Amino acid sequence: MPFTHEQFLDVFARYNVALWPAAAALWLASAAAFIWLLRAGRSAARPIAALLAVHWAWAGIAYHAAFFTRINPSAWLFAALFLIEAVLLVSFGVVRARLRFSRGASLRHLLGFGFIGYGLLYPAIGLAAGQVFPRAATFGVPCPTTLLTAGFLLTLEPPLPRVVAIIPILWALVGGSAALLLRVPADWALFAAAVALGVNLARSAANTPEPARL
Repeated sequence: MPFTHEQFLDVFARYNVALWPAAAALWLASAAAFIWLLRAGRSAARPIAALLAVHWAWAGIAYHAAFFTRINPSAWLFAALFLIEAVLLVSFGVVRARLRFSRGASLRHLLGFGFIGYGLLYPAIGLAAGQVFPRAATFGVPCPTTLLTAGFLLTLEPPLPRVVAIIPILWALVGGSAALLLRVPADWALFAAAVALGVNLARSAANTPEPARL
């Protein structure tokens, strides 16, 4: 990697000192969206999709472009991918209303709720694992954003649009490497999220009928 563990933590420190009010507001909005989903089901679909788009745009601009690029030139590519995901969430979830988040008791729903809860608890998990604020991963950064997104996508009524799930799966694998290479224990859950989302995507594709052919 082109940076050290200490430099990585310094990025979190600069982000937290400069933007902690926005990160806190984003956490409150995400917690409210989770409660809304549990209470209202499908009627919360468009607002949740819009919130997830804000998450990805925020992580792309406020974290990757504004801070992470200082130690890793690849962060410009990461920022672009996060902005693409934000556009996809707006297109599929807000404009076309094809992301129908739902409540239920199926295994995928329970997994989804678990990942959403884990994403909300992500800052506390990092602190419990030994990180010290402000040099700690809090909220609005890529990894809790990906965990939240994976959780919400697992609650979707099928079919799950493949293009919407690809970038979260890829980042779950990239970000999950931080669990080992950068000693961020909270990021181990990203590998589980990638597997769960990948399996759900494969099942959704297999159960989607092919269009009629002439």
